[in-house]
Amino acid sequence: MDAVSTDFRAPDLGTRRRHVVDRGFELMALGALLLALAALAVLVVDVLSDGAGRLNWQFMTDMASRRASSAGIYHALAGSVFVIALTGALALPIGVAAAIYLEEYGSARSKLSRLIEINISNLAAVPSIIYGLLGLGLFVRTLSMDRSVLAGASTLALLALPVVILSTREALRTVPKSIREGSYALGATKWQTIWFQVLPIAMPGILTGLILSLSRAIGETAPLITIGALTYVPFAPDGIWSAFTVLPIQIFNWVSRPQAEFQENAAAGIIVLLGLLLIMNAAAIFLRDRFQQQGRG
Repeated sequence: MDAVSTDFRAPDLGTRRRHVVDRGFELMALGALLLALAALAVLVVDVLSDGAGRLNWQFMTDMASRRASSAGIYHALAGSVFVIALTGALALPIGVAAAIYLEEYGSARSKLSRLIEINISNLAAVPSIIYGLLGLGLFVRTLSMDRSVLAGASTLALLALPVVILSTREALRTVPKSIREGSYALGATKWQTIWFQVLPIAMPGILTGLILSLSRAIGETAPLITIGALTYVPFAPDGIWSAFTVLPIQIFNWVSRPQAEFQENAAAGIIVLLGLLLIMNAAAIFLRDRFQQQGRG
């Protein structure tokens, strides 16, 4: 009887140990999350305490100035909006088209498809400064785009493309094969099936990838400095061939100055950059949810 009772207790003890280990990992993960949130909260509170007093309508609408008290951020804000909008317009169609080819048309055994997949995976981990050097050599010098908004947006589009392609491919894979087969059965061509059936269902995942890529691109400084984006531009861009600066570069310019007033301007610029990022993400999430509701309907 003792041997039998011991055999019944052994699995119970193993189950308890597994629960303890699972609970320990859960607490470790929660602690890591709380630590990250605490560090983020400290940074945000510090930035708000330094720059909130500088935020006003004059700061938002004035141009750059060498005097801290009269320096504004309108030129950099307009440049960021212009560059990021053009970056999305370039990266989204190219990235989605590349993902459609790889998933819907390209053969998994094709040498070209495998070569493209390897390069995409590698490009996702390339440092942003490398994209800046590529943009300097290709867009600024070879294609003679000079230090323009188009050159900056094209460089950031290269930076965003790997994320857009990878997320789009994952979104296309989530579409059930029965959707495609039903469309073919009704007489639709492959392109009609992709355009009217597959893409609408995959659109929430595609927009998620776009959010991630543009969120990374809007905070990049190194690629734009490498291609020659100016740190002092006292005017807002008025076209794709105009010279420009962006919020991260303007913040970098203010931080590098020793005067305390410029440090306050930099903190206020960080708040504006965070606000712009939140607005972009909120708009993209709203569109993603709309597509999800339409897909369910």
